[in-house]
Amino acid sequence: MKKWLIPLIIIGVLAVAGYSWVKGFYNTAIELNENIQESWGNVETTYQRRGDLIGNLVKTVQGAADFEKGTLTQVIEARAKATSVTIDPSNITPEQLAQFSQAQSGLSGALKSLLVTIERYPDLKANQNFLKLQDELASTENQILTARTRFNEATKPYNNHVKKFPGNVLAGIFNLEGKP
Repeated sequence: MKKWLIPLIIIGVLAVAGYSWVKGFYNTAIELNENIQESWGNVETTYQRRGDLIGNLVKTVQGAADFEKGTLTQVIEARAKATSVTIDPSNITPEQLAQFSQAQSGLSGALKSLLVTIERYPDLKANQNFLKLQDELASTENQILTARTRFNEATKPYNNHVKKFPGNVLAGIFNLEGKP
């Protein structure tokens, strides 16, 4: 074998190995990011379900009791605010996540207020429609917790992948940032 061919072979092998490593890093980052987007979609879906259930709950309560208008207005406004805040999962920032969480917390507080007020209406508590909606709402709150936990679990591997050396160098080249 010719001596000049050995450096070319070494360079070729290093180029193929480097290409494979970069391709593997990038494809893994994309796959992990897709998992994050799917998980965030599930979080948004459960919040949407809660918003829909609250609308039905408010209608049921409104029809069954001489309801306190202040609490009802508070719930309706909090629901509208919570459903108006949306986040692009491919571009999540800590500020957006905080704004989303604040809107959802406002809705949770208004809902607690609604449920406390309902305690004063014994006929409503016996209403089968209301009881079913209340059970579904409790179930949805558990689904929200599960979806948020899965979102956090999906975010961790991605952040580890793009923040650890030497992946962070490639992440900088490809503009891949960690997620909040």
